[in-house]
Amino acid sequence: MGESEGKLHAIMISVPYQGHINPFVNLALKIASKAFSITFAHLEFVHHKLSNAHHRSTTTDDQVDFFSAARESGLDIRYTTIRDGYPLEFDRDLHFLEYFNSLYHDFPARVDEFVGNIIQSDPYSVHFLVTDTIYHWPAAIAQKYNLVNVSFWTEPALVFSLGYHWDLLREKGHVPCKDNKEVEINYLPGVESISTRDVMSYISGEEIIVSDVLFLAFQEVKKADFILHNTVQELESQTLSALNKYLPNFAIGPINFSKILDTNTITKSFWPESDCTKWLDSKTPGSVLYVSFGSLVPTSKQVIQEIAYGLLLSEVNFIWVVRQGAVSPGDTNVLPAGYQDKVKDKGLVISWKLVVDTWKIGISLCDGTTSTVDRTEVAEKIRSFMNGTAVEGLKQKAEKVKQTLHDALEIDGSSERNFDQFIKDLKEKIHATAARE
Repeated sequence: MGESEGKLHAIMISVPYQGHINPFVNLALKIASKAFSITFAHLEFVHHKLSNAHHRSTTTDDQVDFFSAARESGLDIRYTTIRDGYPLEFDRDLHFLEYFNSLYHDFPARVDEFVGNIIQSDPYSVHFLVTDTIYHWPAAIAQKYNLVNVSFWTEPALVFSLGYHWDLLREKGHVPCKDNKEVEINYLPGVESISTRDVMSYISGEEIIVSDVLFLAFQEVKKADFILHNTVQELESQTLSALNKYLPNFAIGPINFSKILDTNTITKSFWPESDCTKWLDSKTPGSVLYVSFGSLVPTSKQVIQEIAYGLLLSEVNFIWVVRQGAVSPGDTNVLPAGYQDKVKDKGLVISWKLVVDTWKIGISLCDGTTSTVDRTEVAEKIRSFMNGTAVEGLKQKAEKVKQTLHDALEIDGSSERNFDQFIKDLKEKIHATAARE
């Protein structure tokens, strides 16, 4: 089929978790910039959460369109929502396991109907799927409708490789790890030796329902046509080269579209964002520690309290992101009483901040053999990290990584070249697939 016979159209359905939404939105913008049409769908409750976080109305007569600014800039992005089967008021955080299980069992049928309706309503476009790797249904949907299947992985390629070889890890008996013994894993293609204590909790078997769902997702991703990684070739070349022996993998990160469009005009955060610029400007460069658990990682009140006191004892400047419901939904009093007054100007505790995700260089606050954290150990590790003899070397390494990320996004950088090659290969694959109809 010639390109003139139908515009190439990506169907994109986002994962309802903050750390996945940001890069997925930016990927939609980047694909659209290559003259593709996009239909971008948030789950309906995500749409409402994003709107409410920024005090916007979401009445059915006047739906907020988060991509209106993108269309005004000339990009062809259509925005819609898809229901997950639960009422808006259902607390998906409080009932996380029930909801995550529902995404596995019930949501695929809704996606099937959604994709089928799009194809039926727009028969002249040439459609393909772009989905998050943690969804397990794309391969089946793509096969049913004869669509090219593009999978997008938002984390490092190393983590993807561990998931991709999950069955091998099980075969070797390293996940779940027998008797909780620490073992070195040194047999995965493209992965240097890694300890079982550093394997993600959902792979190590600590979260059974999540593990079962994601295991299937990693099995199904092996049927994808292309895999995009939000990483940089230079930082993970060995891992990516090994993965390329199985499927076409492209390192196109860090996904950033701000050079063409101000992405701040597109609402992407569940929580009100805090601009820490003025506070940071009052501190000596390189003197502020950034602490965050991410958008989904579960933790305990004991860990929060010990880290809080550890930061206080360390006497270093810090920004700490403590999101609402970090311990449990509805529990907003996770910090020690009067903590904000105790840290005064040394620390800034916020619910979300405007942060550009980069390749992080940091320290582990626990040794992986226990689920508890001690404040004294936290303070000692922080002081050692911020003031020790190794800090200058770490800073130099961080600057080198920063420059690598910057270079990758230049016009002739590796991520831009990889993305252009992906677009070229994608078009060829789409036309070859459509010709088989």
